[in-house]
Amino acid sequence: LYLKKYQVILIFWIILFSTIHGGFMHSVGADALFLAPEYLGHVNALSGAMVGAAAGAFIICWNITTFILYSRHFRFLATTTRPFLKYCTNNFILPGSLLIYYFFQTINFDSTKELMTNSEIAWLISGFLTGFFLVIGLSLLYFFEADRTIIRQMTPLIANPKLFKSQFKSKDTTQNNSRLIRVNWYLSGPFTVKQVRDVSHYSKEFIERIFSRHHFAAILSICIAFLFLVVVGFFMDQPAFQLPAAASIFLFFSILLAVSGAFSYFLESWSIPFLVVLFFILNILYRYDVIDPTNKAYGLNYTNRDERPAYTQAHLLEMCSPEIVAADKTRMLQILEKWKKKQKEEKPMLVIINTSGGGSRSAAFTMNVLQKLDRQTGGRLMDKTFLITGASGGMFGAAYFRELCRLRTYKDSTINPDDHRYTDAISEDLLNPLFSSFVARDLASPAQKFKVGHYEYIKDRGYAFEQKLNANTGGVLDRQLRDIEPEEASAQVPLMLFSSVITRDSRTMLISTQPISFLMRPVFDSNRIKTIDPDAVDFGSFFYKQDPMNVRMLTALRMNATFPYILPNVWLPSEPVIDVMDAGFRDNFGEQVAIRFIDVFRDWILRNTRGVLLIQIRDRKTGG
Repeated sequence: LYLKKYQVILIFWIILFSTIHGGFMHSVGADALFLAPEYLGHVNALSGAMVGAAAGAFIICWNITTFILYSRHFRFLATTTRPFLKYCTNNFILPGSLLIYYFFQTINFDSTKELMTNSEIAWLISGFLTGFFLVIGLSLLYFFEADRTIIRQMTPLIANPKLFKSQFKSKDTTQNNSRLIRVNWYLSGPFTVKQVRDVSHYSKEFIERIFSRHHFAAILSICIAFLFLVVVGFFMDQPAFQLPAAASIFLFFSILLAVSGAFSYFLESWSIPFLVVLFFILNILYRYDVIDPTNKAYGLNYTNRDERPAYTQAHLLEMCSPEIVAADKTRMLQILEKWKKKQKEEKPMLVIINTSGGGSRSAAFTMNVLQKLDRQTGGRLMDKTFLITGASGGMFGAAYFRELCRLRTYKDSTINPDDHRYTDAISEDLLNPLFSSFVARDLASPAQKFKVGHYEYIKDRGYAFEQKLNANTGGVLDRQLRDIEPEEASAQVPLMLFSSVITRDSRTMLISTQPISFLMRPVFDSNRIKTIDPDAVDFGSFFYKQDPMNVRMLTALRMNATFPYILPNVWLPSEPVIDVMDAGFRDNFGEQVAIRFIDVFRDWILRNTRGVLLIQIRDRKTGG
């Protein structure tokens, strides 16, 4: 029946099967989210129970939605006791297949990839089953009570012979028939098969009345579940409310199913026209800033609309005019000279670090590599390094290591950046709060706000991601660009360039505490080429009226690692508005920016150094 009508709802099962199999979004570890669910930093029976409960909610929601959509094709159910339970019993093939395959993959994955013992796997699965059957049991109890309520409501009609007789129509002989499917037998219990009862003598109105009461009970249960998500959204900042990512995905799919069922139930054939009208209304509200679901760069000023910079070719060319480029180069040369004075030799090696994208894997690998290099250089790796560039997870590890070294040098000499616990910290889960926030905050709860400086922003999954990264790293990354600017200007710490890709035209957005207009265009021969368009934008100079140094370093890191759909694109206050995403889509290693920097300061490097040592940290052979 699913292949004949409303085929689109099968997409949820396709995604779930593919994810558990290791196909869908395998590169970001989506299968691990389901097969080794983590809660409060642990993979155990409790985390399994939460995923099991969410899976149970999804399956119940699936049955509710399809019951609403398809029950008219099984009119005989209206004359049975507990029709919803019988519908669920006969609708078990997809849910049952998913559960069996899930357990098979869980055992295989956790034993070979997570290296869990048999007892640990058994506890995980037992937790899943406990949560699953708890939700299924509570849901069925609710519907059993709903059945009793419906019977009480229908009793006056059935007990009155005249009223009950009016529900029969001898000429109406089509109640058993469906053009989509023919049913002769059905499961009345787990191991009991019954022949379909002839209900052709009942009027269509009588059958529909019974079904409509069950449909209302189903819709009410969905509303209760939605209210639960609203409550969770208000407490998302508490770790205990940050559900395992797999549980959040199950709940997200449940919401989508529930919405489709509700639309079909209340609007019937008007569902599509209503959605079209709703789309246009939302578009108008968004256009006139009545609603604004876009994610922001936390710390940036979005309120001074009249002073937004023009994102045009002419303005970008103005930003990298010869005079401005010369001034910015002079300032950077001063920083290079300060860096050189820190070195213990007349012509030191200029060290530049490139680190690849690749999520938590790259963050952990980068941290490990930097720790080893730091030990080999006697703890002076960051002193020898002038520039760090890269993408995504690699920059997380590099930024964390740089901050630890800064703290060791200038604040607390007892800190050991080479300690393995820092590698564990940067490797901790980031996706659980992200998905939980997406389901509970982005979709369900009313907007909650927070402030960075004088500016206010809405808490969404971008905020949840930054807060979790901040918690994992012990708060050392919770700084604003203005806090870092004097340290980089005096060469106390290596300069870091956070890049991202502008989706409008694929230019690179470069975030730095220093003016870097000289990186906006590649070096070219002005005798042969009159001019060349910028392929990069200096964030600080472009948004100089939007308080760019107020932006959090956590936000700069997130903009550098905004993988599509996982994290929201960051919208920036220009005219027209632009948005940015993961740097890895253009330069996954940061080498393009590094090479351009070397090219710009080639003469100084030749005169003042023994050369450039370009350290590329790639978390796998293909570069992540």
